[in-house]
This record gives sequence, C-alpha cells and structure tokens, in this order.
Amino acid sequence: MNPKQISFQNTAKTMIANLEKRNMSGYYCATKEEALAKALELIPETSSVGWGGSMTMEEIGLIQTLKEGNYDAIDRMQGDKKEQATKIFNADWFLMSANAITLDGELINIDGTANRICYLCFGPEHVLVIAGMNKVVTDVPSGIARVRNMATPPNTTRLHKDTPCARFGRCMNCLEPDCICNQILVTRRSGQTGRIHVILVGEELGY
Repeated sequence: MNPKQISFQNTAKTMIANLEKRNMSGYYCATKEEALAKALELIPETSSVGWGGSMTMEEIGLIQTLKEGNYDAIDRMQGDKKEQATKIFNADWFLMSANAITLDGELINIDGTANRICYLCFGPEHVLVIAGMNKVVTDVPSGIARVRNMATPPNTTRLHKDTPCARFGRCMNCLEPDCICNQILVTRRSGQTGRIHVILVGEELGY
C-alpha cells in the first residue's frame, strides 16, 4: 500500500470505532470492487431493496447488480412514484451514500425534498451507507460546507438546476426555486441497533 492508502485505512479504523459508539456498524474496503462484494455480503438474496439518488452506488456497480440479481429491486424512478415510495418505506434495505461523514462518526446529508434522508431516519429495516474517503471531514460545520461547496454544485449541474452554485461553482446560501439544499440532516446516533451500516471506501467516489 502507498502512504495515502495506509492513511485511509488508519482513518477508517478510527471512524469505525466512533460509528460503533453511535450504534452504527462500520466497515472499510480499500477498493470499489471490495465495497461491492461487502454490500452483497450484507444484503441477503431475495431482499427488497430501494435506493436514493447516488453516484457512488452507480460507480461501484451495486444498483445494476441488484437489478440483475435475485433481489426485489425497487426503482423509485420507474412506475408510480407514490407507490414506489411506499414500497421503499417498507423495504428490507435502503441504499444511499452520505454527503459527508465526520471523523467522529456523524453522517451529514442535505436533500432537496428529503426523498432520500427520510428513509435514513425511519422506515426500511436496514440502511446501507456507502461513501468514499473523499467525503470524510473533521466536524459537522466543515461537513455542511463540503456539501454546499463541493457536492451541491456538480449535483445541480447534473440535475440541470438553475441555481447560483450551478452558475458560479460555490454556495450562495440561496433560496432559489431550484435550490436542492432544503433539508439538512445530521445523524449523530442510530436509535436502533443493527439498522445503519456504513461502508467506507478507500477511493474517491461520488460528489
């Protein structure tokens, strides 16, 4: 391993211990291929699985694998949206990434309509969060700043939103109609043992 890989591994070890203090399970995978294998190890076949919008999930190939495998894959973008949302609420697993994770094990997420973070808070029996080590931050304020200035600008561009961050590449703390920073969630602890699982990946994934 090179120095960066060793550093990622050591950092992840500390974060996993902190996640466990917060009643969440943590795992470290050096590569996206290992992360895919770990995710499939955690999710039993025939499980019902839904997911939120996530470039990370796409990049590691998890969504396509679930669609092609022996799983009840619930695609929120297919069919009636209200019906699909209800199915995801009652799913065995919900998959997502995190916009940022602190060294102390707090998950930070910002949504436009909360159609992703709502399931993190309540509903599905299990939640699996997969995040590259590029999303690690020192504390909650730096995590929110990371989301607004590093994650949101490319996301608004991807979603064809007309916002200041899409035009100028940095957060303007806007209240524009197309704003996707409407709901801010900090998950400091899981109230249910065995519900939230976090896979940290030693690569740059997502935004």
